[in-house]
Amino acid sequence: MASQASNHPLKHVCPHILSLLSKLHNQSAAQEAHLTWDDFEPGTVDEKMRDKFIAIEQDKAYFLYQMGLATGAKTIVETGTSYGVSTIYLALAVAANVEATGGPGKVIATEHEPAKARKAREHWNACGSSVHNLIELREGDVKATLKHELGTVDMLLLDIWGPLLLPVLKLVQPALRPGAVIITDNTISAAEHCKELLDYMRAPESGFRSLTLPFNNGLELSVYQPGNAQ
Repeated sequence: MASQASNHPLKHVCPHILSLLSKLHNQSAAQEAHLTWDDFEPGTVDEKMRDKFIAIEQDKAYFLYQMGLATGAKTIVETGTSYGVSTIYLALAVAANVEATGGPGKVIATEHEPAKARKAREHWNACGSSVHNLIELREGDVKATLKHELGTVDMLLLDIWGPLLLPVLKLVQPALRPGAVIITDNTISAAEHCKELLDYMRAPESGFRSLTLPFNNGLELSVYQPGNAQ
């Protein structure tokens, strides 16, 4: 019988990166244990979340990595980088795809909080050049930083506050290749905040095909097929 270690989705990743990721996930989980959904209410969220990880859960992060591999993604856009934990998984997937088939690759990450952007860079640098060389961090208003030079996007991670979800998707949509994957976090627990986005993507004529996955708090997996809009 294969050992648990041999079945680990990141079994080929350097041990020091795995150790860092474990540490960061533990720190994030400890912070989130003291949060409630009231902390995410408009008008208070920026102040309360300024020093919080809000990192995607580890099982979801493994799924992001696997989806990156499955789609052969070499250009991934991430909105809501925070302390850069999920970005590491995305960069590892891009690195594996570049190694397998050649060509350039990058993760375009976005973050509006300067303090979080600094911490994210520290974490990426701690991983080494195989990670940080693939990440392009765009700081500031996401509606401005994603207006240009996206290239052809293979995968998009939406992990930002509800009012920004649909505007950002529409901003990136022209750059999405047919078959591109869009992953949106917390679509069950934050269903009200995600409603506008999900109504848009689930409309028959949208060109998106969506499925809610049974992860904690929900995770929406959408595939962009513009030629198949009905």
